[in-house]
Amino acid sequence: MRREVAARFADVSVIVAAYRAAGTVGRTLRSIAGQTLRPREVVVVDDGSDDGTADAARACAPDLNGIDLCVFRTEDNRGAGAARNRAIAESRQPLLAFLDADDEWLPEKLERSLAVLDKGDYALVAHDYLTGDGDRAEHHHCERRFREGADPFIGLYRKGFIPSCSVVARRDAVVAAGGFDEGLRNAQDFDLWLAMLKRPGTLFQVFGEPLLRYHPQPGGIMSHTWRRLSCGLVIAVRYFPDLASRPGSPYASLWYRVVALHFEAIRAFGAKGEMVNLLLAAVLLPPRLVTLTLQCLASAVPARAAAAATLPARAPLLAAFLWLWVVAVLGAYLWQFRDMAGQISLRIGIG
Repeated sequence: MRREVAARFADVSVIVAAYRAAGTVGRTLRSIAGQTLRPREVVVVDDGSDDGTADAARACAPDLNGIDLCVFRTEDNRGAGAARNRAIAESRQPLLAFLDADDEWLPEKLERSLAVLDKGDYALVAHDYLTGDGDRAEHHHCERRFREGADPFIGLYRKGFIPSCSVVARRDAVVAAGGFDEGLRNAQDFDLWLAMLKRPGTLFQVFGEPLLRYHPQPGGIMSHTWRRLSCGLVIAVRYFPDLASRPGSPYASLWYRVVALHFEAIRAFGAKGEMVNLLLAAVLLPPRLVTLTLQCLASAVPARAAAAATLPARAPLLAAFLWLWVVAVLGAYLWQFRDMAGQISLRIGIG
C-alpha cells in the first residue's frame, strides 16, 4: 500500500553523525532541504568536535524548508556508532535515513527510496552512489553486487555493498537489531546491516540509481586502514554462524571475506604509497585465514565433551589442509589481480 504524503513531507528522521564537519555540514543539510520529498526532521549529533560543528549545523535551521532540525553535542569523541545511536534515540519518526556530515544526497534520493520501500516488506533499502564531481564522477554499481548471487545476504557478507548514507530503514528493525555497535570504531554500519538482515526471510533491496554523492575526506573514518581491517575481521567471525542456514559453504564465504578485506587494505596502502604496511597486510593473510577458520570451526562444534576432546587431535590435519588451500587461493587471487601485483612488485623493486 502506498504511503500518504502530505505537503511533500514523509515520516522520516535523517540521522547525521558529525565530527569536525563545520566546513561541510551546511552542504549536507542543504542537500536534505533540497529533496523533492522532504523528511520531517533531521537529527544531528556533533561527536565532540572542536571546530564549531554544532553551531554550523544550527545556523542552517532557517534554510531547511520546514524540516525540524535537532542538534546535540557530546563533550568527548565517542565514535560514529555512539553518535548515530544518540541520534536514533532522539528521533521521532518510524523511518530512518542515514547521512554523514561530509556527504550529500541528490534531490530525488528520499522520494525514490520510499517508492522502492513501499513495493515490498523490506527492512531497508539502499542504492548506488557517486564519488567525484561533474564529468569526473564515478558511478559505483551496488545493485550489480546485490543481484550477483542467489542469496543477497551472502553477497552482502562477502562484499559489503551497502553504502550507509544510501540507507532508508524501518526504525523498529534498527532498534530490534540493537543499533550500532559502539565497540567497533569502523564498519559499525556494515555490522548493523548484517544484524538486521541475518534472520532468513528478512528482505532488503538495493536499486541502481546513484542518488548519493560521497566525498572522501583526509583522515576520515575510511582512511583508518588497519582499524578497518581489524573490525572487518571481527564482523566476519561474528556473523559466520548465520551462514549455516544459507546456501553454499559458510567457510567459502568466510574465506572470501577475509581475502577481500586484506586486498582492500593492500589497495589502500598501495594508493598511499605505504609499502611496508602493504607487505605486512599481504603476509598476515595466510595465517589469519588459518586461525580464523579454526576459530569458526571450533565454535561450530557441538558443546559435547567427546567432540571437544577430538578437536585438538584434528587441528594439525585441518591446519595442514588449510595451508594448502591458502596457497591455492593466493595463487588464484594473484592471477585475478595480476595487474595490481605487477605494480606492487615494481614499487618495491622486485619487478
